[in-house]
Amino acid sequence: MGDLSQAESPWAALVVLLLGLACVLPFSRDLGLLARGELSAQVLGVPVARLRLLIYALASLFTAVAVNVAGSIGFIGLIVPHLVRLAAGNDLRLLLPASVLAGGTLLVAADTLARILVAPQQLPVGVLTALLGVPVFLYLLSRQPERSGP
Repeated sequence: MGDLSQAESPWAALVVLLLGLACVLPFSRDLGLLARGELSAQVLGVPVARLRLLIYALASLFTAVAVNVAGSIGFIGLIVPHLVRLAAGNDLRLLLPASVLAGGTLLVAADTLARILVAPQQLPVGVLTALLGVPVFLYLLSRQPERSGP
């Protein structure tokens, strides 16, 4: 159960994450095409195998840096993109940076709340993010796919 109490100097992690975001943003079009299906992306000229390898490597790097700074905090990276997608749509040029900002905001808000709810004790941040994450996942799972036509 991670928290931000051990995060002393986030500058190195911030630089890595910003450089990573700068590396991913040029691929937002290709990622959008890949989200519509591997075959469709290949037909439209996306090098699917190389793109997947690059995204997996960058996602692993981002996860390692985030866990190194804050520890293991569940649901932040899982629910924030879904919440942002519900609010802002599917355009990855907007979704990627908005998810970064919303994830950081949610983590700071959850950490602040964890520190003040049962002061002077501190709740694990993962407890609060799970309280938000579980209902969001249940909502996402319960949604029926929209049907077109009668």
